[in-house]
Amino acid sequence: MTPLDIRDGAPDDGPGEEPASFRAAVSAMGAASVHPRIELAPIRPPQRLAPYSYALGAEVIHEDSSVVPIDSEGDAFGRLILLHDPNGDEAWHGVFRLVAYIQADIDGALAADPLLPEVAWSWLADALESREVPFTALGGTVTSTSSVRYGDIAGPPRAHQLELRASWTARSTEMCPHVEAFGEVLAYAAGLPPAGITDLRPSESTRTDRG
Repeated sequence: MTPLDIRDGAPDDGPGEEPASFRAAVSAMGAASVHPRIELAPIRPPQRLAPYSYALGAEVIHEDSSVVPIDSEGDAFGRLILLHDPNGDEAWHGVFRLVAYIQADIDGALAADPLLPEVAWSWLADALESREVPFTALGGTVTSTSSVRYGDIAGPPRAHQLELRASWTARSTEMCPHVEAFGEVLAYAAGLPPAGITDLRPSESTRTDRG
């Protein structure tokens, strides 16, 4: 199940029950601009990680369809969660924490590249730093997995996936750059061409040019 399959919107607490800074941060997330083939929408946020939370789900839309088929080749999706504790959190070094998750199908050549984890992590670090957005305490993991299907099971015989999990502390309510950095990483992971540029590569070609 991809994030947008459980879409149900933002927390429905009345605005008087949420701090003004949290509402401002959520509003800023909604103003972000991402690649035109990435669809963002609110999803159900976690309820027990912080007093206030909000989440966006992201899907890469196939050019020939408005919906990404389940278990199709080339799937890529993610979610970005905003956590807020007005009293601060010692581990966060702040009051706003962003938690990102991205998963994307990749080809075998890219999956076999021993530098893939370092390159994928650099996508996120560079995307945040290039926007000169104030953040701290960035950490996470990058995982590359391969699987082989046997017998009567749908899908390609071999499949490879890239998974990135990360979190960092935002130092202000200006969340728009954070969302756009997240969208940039998802676009890289999915192998999307820059907006306005037609991808002329065959679908089975490698994606090593993203490094």
